[in-house]
Amino acid sequence: MGAMSVRTPSSKPSASSEPSHRAGFACFVGRPNAGKSTLTNALVGQKVAITANQPQTTRHTVRGIVHRPDAQLILVDTPGLHKPRTLLGQRLNDIVRTTWAEVDVIGFCLPANEKLGPGDRFIAKELASIKKTPKIAIVTKTDLVDSKTLAEQLIAIDQLGKELGFEWAEIVPVSAVADQQVGLLADLLIPLLPEGPALYPEGDLTDEPEQVMIAELIREAALEGVRDELPHSIAVVVEEMLPREDRPADKPLLDIHAFVYIERPSQKGIIIGPKGARLKQVGIKSRKQIEALLGTPVFLDLHVKVAKDWQRDPRQLRKLGF
Repeated sequence: MGAMSVRTPSSKPSASSEPSHRAGFACFVGRPNAGKSTLTNALVGQKVAITANQPQTTRHTVRGIVHRPDAQLILVDTPGLHKPRTLLGQRLNDIVRTTWAEVDVIGFCLPANEKLGPGDRFIAKELASIKKTPKIAIVTKTDLVDSKTLAEQLIAIDQLGKELGFEWAEIVPVSAVADQQVGLLADLLIPLLPEGPALYPEGDLTDEPEQVMIAELIREAALEGVRDELPHSIAVVVEEMLPREDRPADKPLLDIHAFVYIERPSQKGIIIGPKGARLKQVGIKSRKQIEALLGTPVFLDLHVKVAKDWQRDPRQLRKLGF
């Protein structure tokens, strides 16, 4: 095993003598579905990144913010790095690399229940080329495996770093679902941040503009149940959000008009469903989440539009916010 540092619940990070405040950025990377968004939500304690079970649903750099008395940890959730096939893919990868170079620490998420594969190596190689930034290996989904499988995975990850010529700052097993070691992970990320004052006000959990978060919630609801048919072909744009006029102050209503964009007319039926039933469900589900997010009743008006091959068209990509 050598001098591999793996944190288990018993070992506590040593407390430093002078209590100085730290603030900085961390990002979680890993193959699609490695548990990045779930981990972000567990750390922040509120749903901010979107967590559909569909790989590559996080498109925007959603930042969750962990506030502590002695530190502020800002989580940047980059889209999954993958071999680009389209212009959108290429753009996502560019965003990923610039983000990695700008953060203070990178957490590489590797699910405990899947052996290391070519996708993991591809990302680890990219990580190896970013020399300055400390890298923590986070073994996710530990609730799904026994201790022997977990131990084998920890050793394999340690080896992977050695093969590529870098040392993991830490290797931490966590389960966001079972809430195991999530606090410990924050304890280990924080010392790697630079000293400095808080960068965001105390109440902030995310600095995503509300419209983008609302669009993400609608997109997540729209993906539910049609992942196989339309994994990547949905974009949502919130056109406007306006308080309904002539409402009494104690009974406000917010009107939200949003467009669900798909690539081809044939996909329209899939999203809308028989007699509009699916779209209605999407509306009901996302409206509840939007109301919870904004803390106000909402009237949600959804329309499905075809934007032909938007993933390959630079003009459409710009319009849809990429």
